[in-house]
Amino acid sequence: MIRVRCSTNPRVPFRRVLGFALAISLSAGAAAQQREAGGRGAPPQSPRQAAPIDLTGMWVSVVSEDWRFRMVTPPKGDYQSIPLNAEGRRVGDTWDPAKDEAIGNQCKAYAAPAIMRVPGRVRVSWQDDNTLKVETDAGQQTRLFHFGGAEPPAGEPQWQGYSVATWEMLTGPAGAGRNDVGPVRRGGSLKVVTTHIRPGYLRKNGVPFSENVLLTEYYDRHTNYGEDWFTVTTVVVDPKYLNREFITTTDFKKEPSQAKWNPTPCEAR
Repeated sequence: MIRVRCSTNPRVPFRRVLGFALAISLSAGAAAQQREAGGRGAPPQSPRQAAPIDLTGMWVSVVSEDWRFRMVTPPKGDYQSIPLNAEGRRVGDTWDPAKDEAIGNQCKAYAAPAIMRVPGRVRVSWQDDNTLKVETDAGQQTRLFHFGGAEPPAGEPQWQGYSVATWEMLTGPAGAGRNDVGPVRRGGSLKVVTTHIRPGYLRKNGVPFSENVLLTEYYDRHTNYGEDWFTVTTVVVDPKYLNREFITTTDFKKEPSQAKWNPTPCEAR
């Protein structure tokens, strides 16, 4: 039995929650088909070969919501829409960008839980058959999505943490995954779970996340009016600083070339 937990974030459409449930229920059928094919002697496919959607290429973020939180640095103490608990607010109120600059922590707002909300471009490619690479021009960050369920390496946490990726297959009838504005999901989603993340900010104005943060993302590719897009749904869980899940959706549109790629360093302000 599948239990669907509805988000408390009013900006996350209920159809996306239902889409997740559909993906989970149908992925079991896809797995059974793959096992059957393997039983007939077919060699197993690599994650790159088995990809139900193609996320490679150059993409630009399209800021259609939360403009004042993403395009400019919000004022100190502006925590609107983030479910901070009392401790989170206390830590957020100590934000000092000059101090971050002095100790080389300009990238605290470019860590994995926040980087996809930073306006800019991302370049997606396969590093190898089992590793998807996502590069950002804003902050010059590199994320590696590892298929295969490996454990995080020993050592200090990093800004981008350690990400384990899986494909969630859709094998339902034509039209499954369609939402009410046109896009159709192409066969499945990419799920990414990231841990071992260095503590940082959910927003540039010092909204904190801790060393205990758990980041889960769902990447869906779709087509809108002849243009290719992907949407990443981000779920941040941090019992130290948050009262509940913090959920956002962020849209990216595909670009024809790398002509506008513009790497810039992290900025604390």
